Amino acid sequence: MGTRPTSDRLRETLFNVLAPRMEGARVLDLYAGSGAVGIEALSRGAVTAEFVELADGALKALRENLKTLGLHAPVHKSSVGAFLRRAVKNAGPFDIVFLDPPYEAAEEYESTLGYLGRAGRGLLSQGALVIAEHRRKESLSEQYGKLQRTRELTQGDATLSFYEAKDETTIEE
Repeated sequence: MGTRPTSDRLRETLFNVLAPRMEGARVLDLYAGSGAVGIEALSRGAVTAEFVELADGALKALRENLKTLGLHAPVHKSSVGAFLRRAVKNAGPFDIVFLDPPYEAAEEYESTLGYLGRAGRGLLSQGALVIAEHRRKESLSEQYGKLQRTRELTQGDATLSFYEAKDETTIEE
């Protein structure tokens, strides 16, 4: 009941934008919930998707969804912060990172995007996209370290903010 999945319509919009980048992409689905975004990425040509989720109920749904679809993908039971600190040494680089923390956990946007923008060097490929789903009424910063917002799409009460991993020498201060 506490899981708020990305709506079908918003997910369709997301993947219409991502279509040129999906083939062969490595995807990281943070705050994965049922895994709908990462599973969709796999169905659209991503070579791999990894899922990070802490809630037991959501993990159960995610694992059942993967099993039902016959998909094998890494599922990490972890807080996103702990996973990212470990992953800098052990995972990546990812081409697409999607994050959709609980809307009431607004601090998670700042901490996760901030960490990816500062410490994500080994975690993000050159030109990687980081997409945050958030409430339309809540604005996120234009830049988090090397992550620069390049696009915003709003549908209903939800907004997708797209950030591209830029080389620090190309970021305007």
